[in-house]
Amino acid sequence: MSEKKASNQMWGGRFASGPAAIMEAINASIGFDRKLFAQDIEGSLAHARMLADSGIISAADQEKIAHGLNTILREIEAGEFQFSTRLEDIHMNVEARLSDLIGPAAGRLHTARSRNDQVAVDFRLWVKRELARTAEALKALIGALLDKAGEHAATVMPGFTHLQAAQPVTFGHHCMAYVEMFGRDLWRVRDAIQRMDESPLGAAALAGTSFPIDRTQTARALGFREPTRNSIDSVSDRDYALEFLAVGSIAATHLSRLAEEIVIWSTPQFGFVRLSDSFSTGSSIMPQKKNPDAAELVRAKTGRINGHLIGLLTVMKGLPLSYSKDMQEDKEAVFDAAETLDLMIAAMTGMVSDMQINAQAMKKAAGAGYSTATDLADWLVRVTGLPFRDAHHVTGRAVALAESRNVGLERLSLEDLQSLDPKITADVFSVLTPRNSVNSRTSFGGTAPSEVKRQIRYWRKRLKSA
Repeated sequence: MSEKKASNQMWGGRFASGPAAIMEAINASIGFDRKLFAQDIEGSLAHARMLADSGIISAADQEKIAHGLNTILREIEAGEFQFSTRLEDIHMNVEARLSDLIGPAAGRLHTARSRNDQVAVDFRLWVKRELARTAEALKALIGALLDKAGEHAATVMPGFTHLQAAQPVTFGHHCMAYVEMFGRDLWRVRDAIQRMDESPLGAAALAGTSFPIDRTQTARALGFREPTRNSIDSVSDRDYALEFLAVGSIAATHLSRLAEEIVIWSTPQFGFVRLSDSFSTGSSIMPQKKNPDAAELVRAKTGRINGHLIGLLTVMKGLPLSYSKDMQEDKEAVFDAAETLDLMIAAMTGMVSDMQINAQAMKKAAGAGYSTATDLADWLVRVTGLPFRDAHHVTGRAVALAESRNVGLERLSLEDLQSLDPKITADVFSVLTPRNSVNSRTSFGGTAPSEVKRQIRYWRKRLKSA
């Protein structure tokens, strides 16, 4: 059968000749939706089995259909299948080939379904499984961060607000902040999977079907919890694609923030971390350079995923129910975002695992900028009973004095400090070093090494059941 004749037959004789070249180009989606071939064949196998079990088609036809579909699957996997733009999409390409292989029985496969519910189930299956892969990738990244946090639970570094040194923290504590972020991303992925775990197959074009089909059977055969409950919503819904992009955008934002910090930390001015050669490049003209290109690309690719989310939101915002061809624009965005996010997470996992920590540089920077000033104010409140605002004022004067002498707070003498408040005792020096500062922050979720280790234990246990 020629492509032109097959195309016309698929349209049921509506057109006397094939569409014009421009219409063919704008209408065809086989260039990208061929990625759904496995899901399309899987859905058709489940549909054919259900039709036979329900007495809608014969067992003999079902066997022919199953044999033909499995043959097509092997052809595509072997790279032997000839895709045609004239047949528009993966569904028509598979069905035309099936007709070539088994003859009239192929025409019975489309009983009680439409391309509308067919593409909806294919795409939902693909997104659901991609999210499962994303979950595993996030777990690997969280594991890498937990390992790094465990190694450096007591490594002192400056904590920042406004990118200004604020209070000493530990590098382990800083890593655990990203564990919390990526942990929420992981739960969002799991939640999204639960919400999309419904099969639209059997909704047909938009109104359901008069054939006595068993939608619960096909839903379970495809690994869904249950069938969708409204046929109109089933074919017009793309929430699952939007949610995938939204979850991806949030995760990418977290990846970008960590990437930005790696870029900053790896500069000679900071020198906190050193990336391995696997995740760096040199300069074509400056031999001394070691550029954090992998981190920079992770940072940049976030915009790509965000753009896909905005693009699909814009496509969907004005569509009346139920199906419109506009929805064909959903797949390229999701496919590209999925590949991009997979690469970003993998790159970040590698960078976190491989990067070397310069504990000495971190320790030195932790003491700069009078980072223990808050500890002095807290000590004044706790030991001398000063109201915090008064303690804040005394501490400000202490910082000004130390700054005028170009020394740290811990280098001021007891007499210097008592000139600011006579109730200050020698015990104050126990809180004025970055090490003692972090050790004192034992509140739940604080930066004390003991608390960091407790949170690492919690997350390792939680990750086992994630």
